[in-house]
Amino acid sequence: MPGPNHYDVTAWPVGDPVRDIGQVINSIIADVKRRQAVTADGGKPGAVIYIPPGDYHLRTQVVIDISFLRIEGAGHGFTSSSIRFNVPEDEWPDLHELWPGGSRVLVDLAPGAGDDASKGAAFYVERDGSPRISSLEFANFLIDGLHFEPDGSDLQPENTYVNGKTGIHVASANDSFRVNGMGFVYLEHALEMHNADALSIHDNFVAECGSCIELRGWGQASKITDNLIGAGFKGHSIYAENHGGLLITANNIFPRGASSVRLSGVTRSSVSNNRLHSFYPGMVVLEPTSSENLVSANHFLRDHEPWTPFLGIDNGRDDTYGLLRVSGNNNSVIGNHFSEIIDAQGIRPAGSTPVVIRVAAGTGNYVSSNNVVALDVHAATSDSCFAAQVDALLATEASDGLTVTTVMVDPGSARNTILDSGTEAQVVADRRSNAVRATPEIGS
Repeated sequence: MPGPNHYDVTAWPVGDPVRDIGQVINSIIADVKRRQAVTADGGKPGAVIYIPPGDYHLRTQVVIDISFLRIEGAGHGFTSSSIRFNVPEDEWPDLHELWPGGSRVLVDLAPGAGDDASKGAAFYVERDGSPRISSLEFANFLIDGLHFEPDGSDLQPENTYVNGKTGIHVASANDSFRVNGMGFVYLEHALEMHNADALSIHDNFVAECGSCIELRGWGQASKITDNLIGAGFKGHSIYAENHGGLLITANNIFPRGASSVRLSGVTRSSVSNNRLHSFYPGMVVLEPTSSENLVSANHFLRDHEPWTPFLGIDNGRDDTYGLLRVSGNNNSVIGNHFSEIIDAQGIRPAGSTPVVIRVAAGTGNYVSSNNVVALDVHAATSDSCFAAQVDALLATEASDGLTVTTVMVDPGSARNTILDSGTEAQVVADRRSNAVRATPEIGS
């Protein structure tokens, strides 16, 4: 039987969780703090707050300032809101499901224009002082931002990825947080963590959000693993800054984020064994001061947007930017597969040669044993999101090979080593200031 530190939001006597689950959870947290007063022996085991399957509106922000709290549901309940909102409404009655399900928290906050981003967070975590807030867990429920809003463009409002809403915002230094088995949909920011230590973000479905996972401030020894992720064209699927020892592994990152992985000031970290799919250049970006990182055994696929509602949308980067762009020192790029499957007629600037790996700055970078497949294909489009993307993924027939620069080393970067990652003609680098061994050509 559940003990006194196990709460069910539907059985709590304060508030109505269907109308405002935020008020209910805040009342439960207040009860935990009241009952678990400081004692000589500790006396703060924390609590579990359970959200059964159902729809629960959140009209009051949940504010968390205690450690050892687990908020859990009975299913992440994700289904695509983007597909639904781009299907004519007269077809909605024929859909098996119209809205997400599971244990679903509907974010009904209305942040004002110019408000701090934290004001639109469904769950806001902050505690000053020592020790850091620790061992907070979010598991197995869905946070749904419901709708996007007009942004002044010609886009259908539900396609803007803008609404000022955040799923979880952690504002203060924290230790050993876990976000597992969660669903996030239609939020401008799904998960924003500041100053994280030993954070685990694992096995979540984070999609159709402006930005998905953002590690800000600083942090160390954290991991982002085994997630399904897809941001909007204005944001990033994974963004991290000033982190050391970060592990980004076994994620399936799909379009249409402005970047799949963007690292700023990240050191001694690994991006490995991920499947990365994007409609734009700049899939993985290691910004200046990102050094001594390993990018290895990832599968990169860059192709064209096939779905009609988003045709003409891009991230503002041209094809010479690089699918992988490195600007730091002593990074290793080893054993990755790149598929650049694009229509030569759409290359920007017109007449330029697309770049796959671009070492834009820094020294001592090591690029080895990367394989590039580049094909010129005619990009097909469709009104059906699922059919269009699956057809594009499975198409392997091409009219011709595509000429690409597999590795470009900018003049401002030197003392790099480039091995077996392109033929002599495909690697553009000053051989006097960089070590280059080209991939042998058949018949050479």
